[in-house]
Amino acid sequence: MKTISRRKFLQTSVAGAAAASTVLFPGQNKAFAGKEKIDMVDLGKTGIKVSRIAWGTGTKGHKHSSRQTKIGVKEFYKITDHAYECGINFFDSADQYGTHTYFRSALKNHPRDKIVVLTKMWTNPSDWMKTMPVSKFLEISLKELDMDYIDIVLLHCMTSATWPTEKESFCNDLAEAKQKGLIRAHGVSCHSLPALQAAAKSEWADVIFARFNNTGDYMDHYPKTVTPVLKAAKKRGAGVVGMKIFGNGKLVSDKQRQSSLKFVLGSNAVNAMTIGFESTDQITDAIKRVNKILKG
Repeated sequence: MKTISRRKFLQTSVAGAAAASTVLFPGQNKAFAGKEKIDMVDLGKTGIKVSRIAWGTGTKGHKHSSRQTKIGVKEFYKITDHAYECGINFFDSADQYGTHTYFRSALKNHPRDKIVVLTKMWTNPSDWMKTMPVSKFLEISLKELDMDYIDIVLLHCMTSATWPTEKESFCNDLAEAKQKGLIRAHGVSCHSLPALQAAAKSEWADVIFARFNNTGDYMDHYPKTVTPVLKAAKKRGAGVVGMKIFGNGKLVSDKQRQSSLKFVLGSNAVNAMTIGFESTDQITDAIKRVNKILKG
């Protein structure tokens, strides 16, 4: 893993600031051959530039594993390299998915300052996932990833309208970690409309993950209700990332995928999207579709 010093990172990031669903594609379009690159976008006012598409590694993510870990280390590395070669610099991980150590090796040959790594911490008590202080979570995650800093850390799976109060200690500690240069931005992934509405208003939420597609499948509410909430979050400067673009694996036909991507890209409600790719072909397919839609 190539690294840059924390001081240099802080200098460059300040200068720069100034200047996950199942995707099983039946009948892959063989015309989508070759490597076409995805474009880069500003992630709100975070000062972070990301590819419009992130590789999400949490498909069916549970108990430190996911569909992406189950494809095996060799294939995981292959997909990571292919994603990077296609312009994807945004890698979506979580302790819950078990993909930290996979990315540690998969990303070691890519310049640290050219990639954006996002992870999520679990703060909801459960019998299968431990909660821990921010300091401990970062200590473990940085070691697992073999990195000096993590670009983005989200509070995972917020469902309460009052999460900013309930999670205040976590929010404060992540804000302190950002000041120390251990992370670059913090935020939440939302799994209810009230939680999403709270995130849209919260100045603390630099980055918001929200379920978003054209049919409302596996979303927090109907698209017509969610869209203005996401637009409001973008307006205040939050980096908004759409997830479940293909309805957690329900929108898999050629027509369904095309319709959802067209809706998401045309909504002006998100900066980027995370997609749970399980093969290099799926990455190529999605990038071709996105680029064609953007070109009109």
